[in-house]
Amino acid sequence: MTFHRLGRRAALALLAGGATARAQPAAPWPTRPVRLVVPFAPGGPTDVMARVLAPRLSAALGQPVVVDNRPGGGGNVGVAHVARSAPDGNTLLVTSTGFVVNPSLFRNPGYDPVQDFAPISELGASPNVILARPDSGIGSIAELVERARTTPGGLNLANPGTGSTPHLTAELLQLRAGIQFVQIPHNSAALAVQSLLSGTTAAGVTALPPAHAQIKAGTLRALALTGAARWPDLPNVPTMLELGWPDFVSETLQGFLAPAGTPAPIVQRLAQEAAAVLGDPAIRARLLAAGFGLRANGPAALAARIAAEVPLWRGLIEQAGLPRE
Repeated sequence: MTFHRLGRRAALALLAGGATARAQPAAPWPTRPVRLVVPFAPGGPTDVMARVLAPRLSAALGQPVVVDNRPGGGGNVGVAHVARSAPDGNTLLVTSTGFVVNPSLFRNPGYDPVQDFAPISELGASPNVILARPDSGIGSIAELVERARTTPGGLNLANPGTGSTPHLTAELLQLRAGIQFVQIPHNSAALAVQSLLSGTTAAGVTALPPAHAQIKAGTLRALALTGAARWPDLPNVPTMLELGWPDFVSETLQGFLAPAGTPAPIVQRLAQEAAAVLGDPAIRARLLAAGFGLRANGPAALAARIAAEVPLWRGLIEQAGLPRE
C-alpha cells in the first residue's frame, strides 16, 4: 500500500471522526445546582420574583436552583459577579432596572449591560408608587410637594437604592416640581418600606410589589402610581398622569439574564421555562395580586428593552445633574 493511499485513508478517517464528533449531542445541562443571583437584599421585588421562579425551575431542570442574594453598590456587586461567571448556565441573574441605569450613574459599575450578558427574558414590570405614612399629614402629591418645599434642608425620602427607578422617579419629581428631597437609599425595597413603617422617614418611593400589602392594609398611604393606568385592585390610587404630570411614567423591571457566551440552547430552554412558570394561572394570580405586571417575552424583547432604556435613563441622570459615583 502506497504512502499516498495511506494518507488518503487517514484523511478520510479523520474527516469521518470529525463528522461523528459534530453529530454527538451536547453535554447534558445542568449537572449541578444552578444559582439565581439577586443583587439586592432579601425581601424586595426582584428577590420575590427569583424565589417564585427558583422552585419551578428546579423541578423542570432536575437540579436544585438556589437564590443567592449579593447586595451592594446599588446592585453592581451581584451583577458584576454574574458578568465574571462562567457562561455555562449554572450562574444566572435576576435583576431590576438598576441594571440599565447603573452604567450611567457609576464610573465603573463592573459590567457592560450589552457586552457582558445574554438576555433570557423579561419577567415582570411594575409601576413605582409614591408613599407616605398615614400619620405624616401628607395625603396627596400636592401635599408632598408642599411639605418638601417648606422643610428646611429637604424632606427625607426613602428609596430602595441609588440608581433604582424609584430613586430616579423621585429625582424626576424634584426636577418637575422645583423641590429638593433628601434621598435615603437602602439595600432593598423591603428595607425602604421598613424605614417608612418604623417612622424613620415620612415618605418614600418603591416599586409597587413590596408596598402592595401595606397599602391594602392601610399601614402605608399610596399617593400616586407611576404606571400608565391605575392598578386593578387599587382603584382609588391615581396615576401621576391623571394628576396632571405629563409623561410621568416609570416602571421597575425584573429581568432574567445569563453571562455572555452562554450557549443559545441553554438560553432558549431557560426562556421557555420562565414563560411556563409565569404562565401558570395560580402563580400568575399570586404575582398580579402582589403588584407584579408579568412579561415573559423572551431574549429578543429583553435585548430591545435594554437597548432602549440605557439611553433613556442616561438622559434623566444628566438632566438631574446626578454625579457619577
